[in-house]
Amino acid sequence: MASITSRPFGVTHTGDAVTEYTLSNQGGLSVSVLDFGCVIRSIVVPAKNGPVDVVLGYDTLESYEKDTSWFGAFVGRYANRIEKAEFTLGGKTYPLEKNDGNNHLHGCFGKKVFHVKTFGDSLLMEAESPDGEDGFPGNMKISVRYTLTPDNAFRMEYRASSDADTLVNLTNHSYFNLDGEGDVKEQKLRLYCSHFLEGNSETCPTGRILPVAGTPMDFTAGKKIGQDLDSKDTQLVQAGNGYDHCYVIDRARGASQSICAWASSDKTGISMKIYTTQPGVQLYSGNFVGTNTLPGKKGAKNVKYGGFALETQHYPCSPSHPEFPSTVLYADKVFRATTTLRFFTGKQCGRL
Repeated sequence: MASITSRPFGVTHTGDAVTEYTLSNQGGLSVSVLDFGCVIRSIVVPAKNGPVDVVLGYDTLESYEKDTSWFGAFVGRYANRIEKAEFTLGGKTYPLEKNDGNNHLHGCFGKKVFHVKTFGDSLLMEAESPDGEDGFPGNMKISVRYTLTPDNAFRMEYRASSDADTLVNLTNHSYFNLDGEGDVKEQKLRLYCSHFLEGNSETCPTGRILPVAGTPMDFTAGKKIGQDLDSKDTQLVQAGNGYDHCYVIDRARGASQSICAWASSDKTGISMKIYTTQPGVQLYSGNFVGTNTLPGKKGAKNVKYGGFALETQHYPCSPSHPEFPSTVLYADKVFRATTTLRFFTGKQCGRL
């Protein structure tokens, strides 16, 4: 069973005290999270040459408050984009904040302070989102449970309910670097996804779901993340010379969670597999991480392609595409989603 320790991490500009909680197991894996935005601040993995922190983040609460890269954050009410920053539900159109060009992106959950309860090897974080917050209808109750297991799995469970019909799409926005430093172009990635959502010039889906075969979007056999970054493929160029695309997960029949990704570093010997109940996973290759001028942990400078995100979620812009899996949460229903990160070192996971 994991142990849990805590320490003060600062006070928000509005006067809320923030605490950092660290879950540690007997194998040496530890995960540190904040009650501010349910942020995953660090994941320290024991490796052949010593422990490696495999996620990007900051050393101060002030940086997390200023952050616009969503390092480690739990995001919603609607993870990813809603094009034109509006949606229609029940015959009514709801305008949203245009915080990503003409579109709405992610929302405010990554800046909320959550109430925390500890249960042995897990943390339960809870918050409420009042009717009209971020422009969405319904008073919403949210819970996030983080659990660390003895076999080096870190599980994220989300639950949401509302007293009125609304939309919901939740994910975690951690940036991974299995080397612990530098860029991620030499790290390898396999996606268990044979199709992806074609994006437009604003990184919103066009509605076309295309096969990855024969394109730079193909990670089905595993390859270095940087292998095709310079291919001049239109999909990569318009996303900022990299990946910022939602992939359709090839779901295992009857599985409660399906594997969607496998990443590894030859340098550290660390591998990570991701399993989820969600229908999609957004691959972001850190195309604009280098524009983030906030100092990283231990004063590290952020660099282009300095981390990759694998955001398990429903598809972006789903309100504009009724053919996509629905993101409507009805007043008498509960939204649930689970994603599990499993870490391996050396030969435990095989070779990618």
